[in-house]
Amino acid sequence: MDGKVNGAVETCFGSFHRYAQYMNFSHPLIKAKFNPKACAWAYGMNFFDLDAWRKEKSTEQYHYWQTQNENRTLWKLGTLPPGLITYYSTTKPLDKSWHVLGLGYNPSISMDEINSAAVIHYNGNMKPWLDIAMNQFRPLWTKYVDYEMEFVQMCNFGL
Repeated sequence: MDGKVNGAVETCFGSFHRYAQYMNFSHPLIKAKFNPKACAWAYGMNFFDLDAWRKEKSTEQYHYWQTQNENRTLWKLGTLPPGLITYYSTTKPLDKSWHVLGLGYNPSISMDEINSAAVIHYNGNMKPWLDIAMNQFRPLWTKYVDYEMEFVQMCNFGL
């Protein structure tokens, strides 16, 4: 990973998923340290080099920024902003085939793209267990569901 701590697929296109969306750039600390046009990434799927993590003191950095945001003036809620801040200069962009996103909102993802992916992600509102799921992507999830499991039977998946 070229000495970087984190490897992840970038999610920005146009003005979407840029740092400006997640942080308060009117705050002097944020404004001084980060570029509002920097590209965000899919923080739900990361590869970490633990040696680089320790060398860069990533845990300490994360805790530092959480403490700085105690009054929620740097960012509001969520796990993405502190991750973006902590790994701002230590993330290596990965090829998008590592993590195909959008199976919960984008009906135009091709099966070729899905079949060549390392990970698929049902981000978006149309989760495969909901009635509003996109039918073409639902079987990719349902083939792994153990319908005999007691907790699964308690869930109303509507399958």
